[in-house]
Amino acid sequence: MVGFKATDVPPTAAVRFLGAGTAACIADLITFPLDTAKVRLQIQGERRGPVQAAASAQYRGVLGTILTMVRNEGPRSLYNGLVAGLQRQMSFASVRIGLYDSVKQLYTKGSEHAGIGSRLLAGSTTGALAVAVAQPTDVVKVRFQAQARAAGGRRYQSTVDAYKTIAREEGFRGLWKGTSPNIARNAIVNCAELVTYDLIKDTLLKANLMTDDLPCHFTSAFGAGFCATVIASPVDVVKTRYMNSALGRYSSAGHCALTMLREEGPRAFYKGFTPSFLRLGSWNVVMFVTYEQLKRALTAACASREAPF
Repeated sequence: MVGFKATDVPPTAAVRFLGAGTAACIADLITFPLDTAKVRLQIQGERRGPVQAAASAQYRGVLGTILTMVRNEGPRSLYNGLVAGLQRQMSFASVRIGLYDSVKQLYTKGSEHAGIGSRLLAGSTTGALAVAVAQPTDVVKVRFQAQARAAGGRRYQSTVDAYKTIAREEGFRGLWKGTSPNIARNAIVNCAELVTYDLIKDTLLKANLMTDDLPCHFTSAFGAGFCATVIASPVDVVKTRYMNSALGRYSSAGHCALTMLREEGPRAFYKGFTPSFLRLGSWNVVMFVTYEQLKRALTAACASREAPF
């Protein structure tokens, strides 16, 4: 057994909530440069057709994007929007991941045997609920990641300035821009990540292929990251483009998707797929492994405090 041992006492909702937010922040700290590279690749080619976009592409590939950003803007540019990103994860992941098991139990009425339908419903519910809580932090994070220092000045000077500027120039609704595609994306991602992780882990344990420890968590998380990337990439690209767009550029998320299809072709919906997979795959591995260990550590700490001397 590697890491903390599994206990017979299930973690409380508070332990799951705190553990999920903390684990997600740790995963973000490690994988944030990949997420920034993904955003830059996704917004590349706006306002150009596919031929012009390919000819004038500033960023080529994950490594090329990271190297170009470091060369033109400095290493710190890879962490543009980190503060908003951590704010987002602490509120967002705590809800979508931390409440997943509780909502799943609600749909199954406390039964230990949850079907795939109950799991999908739980994933969709917590994913959508998380967006309702954390959407402004996601808007600010994407805006920060998209802005380039070399492109004629920065739109926002700090996280607080970004919140104030967006609210002042675009109104309160500006902070909730892209809520619809983000709800769709996160309902899909949550189902792909959490349900796939849940199913792979249950299958490995029931078939006695692995025990409930780090290798099992790693394998399940990697599979969940790949499934999430394949399923959610088109919605993710539309969400990024729409949230980063200037006021009046797109009338809706649907208009954004149609504009992309008309001007750049269907391949535009999978722009940034490699960094998306590298980011989601590595993010899922770090997050789920950390989350499982934090749940066990926090549960053991709570049990030791309650144990009589």
